[in-house]
Order: sequence, then C-alpha cells, then structure tokens
Amino acid sequence: MESMIINRLEKGKFVLIAEIGVNYYDIAEKEGITPLEAAKEMIRAANDAGIHAVKFQTYQAGKLAAKASPSYWDLAEEPTTSQYELFKKFDHFGYEEYRELKVYADSLGIEFLSTAFDFEAADYLDELMAVYKISSSDLSNLPFIKYQAQKNKPILLSVGASQLLEIEAAVDAIRMYSEQPIVLMHCVLEYPTPPEDANLLKIVSLTKQFPELYIGYSDHTKPTKNCDVIKTAYNLGALCVEKHFTLDKTLKGNDHYHAMDQEDAKRILKGIQELDLIRGKGDLVCLETEQTARKNARRSIVAKSAIAKGTAVTEEMLTFKRPGTGISPDRLSQLTGRIALEDIAEDTILMDWMFE
Repeated sequence: MESMIINRLEKGKFVLIAEIGVNYYDIAEKEGITPLEAAKEMIRAANDAGIHAVKFQTYQAGKLAAKASPSYWDLAEEPTTSQYELFKKFDHFGYEEYRELKVYADSLGIEFLSTAFDFEAADYLDELMAVYKISSSDLSNLPFIKYQAQKNKPILLSVGASQLLEIEAAVDAIRMYSEQPIVLMHCVLEYPTPPEDANLLKIVSLTKQFPELYIGYSDHTKPTKNCDVIKTAYNLGALCVEKHFTLDKTLKGNDHYHAMDQEDAKRILKGIQELDLIRGKGDLVCLETEQTARKNARRSIVAKSAIAKGTAVTEEMLTFKRPGTGISPDRLSQLTGRIALEDIAEDTILMDWMFE
C-alpha cells in the first residue's frame, strides 16, 4: 500500500493533512444526515480543496479515558469538563465504517488514515492505512508505540508537550522494530494555540536534533487570512502540516473553533505554492534570467589610455568599466605583459584577439 504522504515527502513536496477527527458528528447533526454521510462529505470537500490526506481519530471512550479525567481545552468553546464524557459522544465508528471511508477516499484519490488510540483499533486499521499516526498524548506510551511500530509502516509522531528525552525514547522505541520513515510533528497542546505560543523555532531544533527524520507541524492556531503560521512553519522546515478540518468554523464544541475549512485550505496551498516560487531551488548558480544583467552590469578591462601597437601592456594602462563583455578583471594577471597587435584607443573594451 503506497502512501501519498511519504511519496511527496521523499520528493521534497509539501503535504497538507486534513484532521477531520470526529468533527463529522457535528456536521451530521447540523445537516440532518448520518455521521457516515457527513464524514464522506468532509472527505469530498477536503479533496476538492486540494488537500493530500484526511485523518480521523479512532477510539472508544472507555479505553481512552477514566471517567474522572478532566478537560484540557477551552471551556468557552467546548463546555464538556470530562474527557470521558466528551469522547463518549464521538466513539460510534468501528472497522466497517472506517473501511467504507477508506474505499471512498481511495475513489477520490486522497489518502485515508486514522489515529488509533487502542490496540484493537491499531489492528483493524492496519489494512486500511499506509501510515500510522501517533498522538502527542501517547508519546510516553512506549508499549503502544512499539506495538504500532511492529506493523512496519511509516509513522507520523506528534511531539506536543514533550521533553527531548521523551522524543528520543519514542523514536528509539520505533526504531527497535522498524526502519520505515518517521515524521516528527511539532505540536502545541493548547486548544486553540495563541500565535505567541506556537513556538515554531522548535521545528528548527527538531531538524537539527533528528536530521535523519522528516519534520512536520500539527497546527492548533486559529486560521488567518494570510496563513502566516503555517507558511512560517513551512519556511522553517515543516514539510508536512496537519490541521483540524471542518465545514463550519462557527460550530461550537470539539475541534471546529481552531479548524481550517475549504477556503482556508485553498489559501494555505496557494500560499505554499507562492513560497515555493520565491524560495526557488537554492542552486549556487547564475540564473538564466540574470544572464543579460550579468553581462552588462559586470566590468571588463578597459584601456585607460591609448595603447600603441607592439606595446607590452602594464597595469597602469588599464582600468575597469561596464559592460562585462570583454576580458574580465579577474584575468588581469593574464593580460599584463601581453603585446598589443594593433593600436588601441583610450576607453576601448579589451578583447583577447587584440593581443598576442
């Protein structure tokens, strides 16, 4: 099973992943359709926007959180104070539903994946995904990381709220069982993340610390018209970006309030395309478009005074002026001492054929 995500990363191409998560439940309620229909609608919308992959979240509330687990999100946006109670609202899909979503995504040509939050989900999602995604919340859950690594597939590993030693331990746990590509996803576990907390320079630090891995960014900031956060993350080295996705950013609760919609996604992709044009290839060469300026703005060796035929050239007879169509100043030592084959007027741009 090939992964569009990994294929693009191997070619140095930007990847945008729509984190649908469980937002389709709210879309279904709003539109009066089934959650499965809403999930398909969101996949179709993501694909129409040019997004490369869609990601869901696969969990059972009872396996994920104790009933006493407190909230860690903005209660003004999502008032549920218990993780268990929130997750219980959105845990009704199983293998059959995800298989249907996988088939539908394949029919459109967009990659399907889902974050597994328990061993059973990791098992039945295996045949449906080309890559695994591990949540920041499981970064220290080394037994679960090792279990997924044994599937021997590429892994996207979010590293929100982590210390370096924890990241290293998680990577080591994966490498015990798999040499498949790893993408470390910088992430801030603050929902939503204020721009001042985005800490995007961590992308640079991850790149230096883990040069053999791909680096990405899982974004929880609220979308802006100019997409500055994601464009900055890309410029700092995040080749893979994951962002929550919704069809209605005004919906209360869950992950709508910091999600991108279709128009945001289009702006992100257009912004990255424009950045790629600006960034260029980085080759240390003169561009074809610079050739005329290179020739006319550089200098040539010019006769400072008249040079009589048969005269041996000295530096005192020479100066340097535009354009650069004659003998280049960096060849001055090769010109001095040569004999003029003809009378050369003052201010003449000197050419090799004028000398022995």
